[in-house]
Amino acid sequence: RSVATSSILAKVIHDKYELDVPLYRQLQDWKRAGLAVSETTLSNWMIDSAELLAPIYDRMHQCLIRQKFLQGDETPTQVLKENGRKATDKSYMWVARTVRKSPTPMVYFKYDPHRSQSVAQELYANFSGVLQCDGYAGYNGLAIERVACMAHVRRKFFEAARVSKTLDTSVPLKLLDAMFALEEQWQKLSPKARRKRRRSKLSPLMKRFWMWCDTCDALPKSNLGKAVAYAEGMRPYVDRLLKYGEVDFSNNASERNMKSYVMGRKNFLFSTSPEGARANAILMSIIETCKANAIDPMTYLTEVLDEMAQYPENRKFEYLGQYLPWNWKQ
Repeated sequence: RSVATSSILAKVIHDKYELDVPLYRQLQDWKRAGLAVSETTLSNWMIDSAELLAPIYDRMHQCLIRQKFLQGDETPTQVLKENGRKATDKSYMWVARTVRKSPTPMVYFKYDPHRSQSVAQELYANFSGVLQCDGYAGYNGLAIERVACMAHVRRKFFEAARVSKTLDTSVPLKLLDAMFALEEQWQKLSPKARRKRRRSKLSPLMKRFWMWCDTCDALPKSNLGKAVAYAEGMRPYVDRLLKYGEVDFSNNASERNMKSYVMGRKNFLFSTSPEGARANAILMSIIETCKANAIDPMTYLTEVLDEMAQYPENRKFEYLGQYLPWNWKQ
């Protein structure tokens, strides 16, 4: 009983989450097209669309945690009207995704008011593989194997070099840049071949890097001292990169997915309600997974929203597999 067709909904979702046009700025365009709606109506459409897609979103999570290798990240977001919290309190958007070598790419966003260890435990519940993430302590409670993101390690030394361009800062940065240059050459190799090259060519550079860190006498509170301390704290997780050829050298893929959300957040600024924040997580998960599978999100959303709305039985567990983006593509 709504004037919103699946194609209209797909266009609103596309404009907000891919073109980063907030809902209030879409109103004039829709008015010129002959559709007079309010921002509240568009917001409700987004929440209702997300709820239609929620079974697919939940099924995606079940598929995700069965993967052997994942990457994770999180970023602050703001929700104005949340029970027991101030409008200025930080909430968080978490992301978990498959590594780039995965044959079935998945990107999964999760909204939560908190950044606590319990959220990570819920997001990665029943996951028994290898997780690549930064050094945030919230991941420490996970009973899984972790590997480091070398982009985070390098970033600390880059900041130190930017502040103080001395020999002390240039040595580790050159070693890290040499590692990244090698990894760039090996990106298209099979996991087995990449692991072999890491052990033969990357391992010597890694040993030189650790030798330099062990002998560095930078002040603990200096930028360089903090960079060394971060690297040393991540050392067990960094060394594990030599063990797995499937895992990327950095967590940049998940950070790029998160950047897609951050670009939109800069324009729409906040979510009014937890329901809106959850809708953001669901719709961003669908869109980014479509993009990772080389599927046009608007085409996918137009067809799948139409079927999920007209045929409620399709939302049952046994029918959901065909709507997962990597299956729908086929």
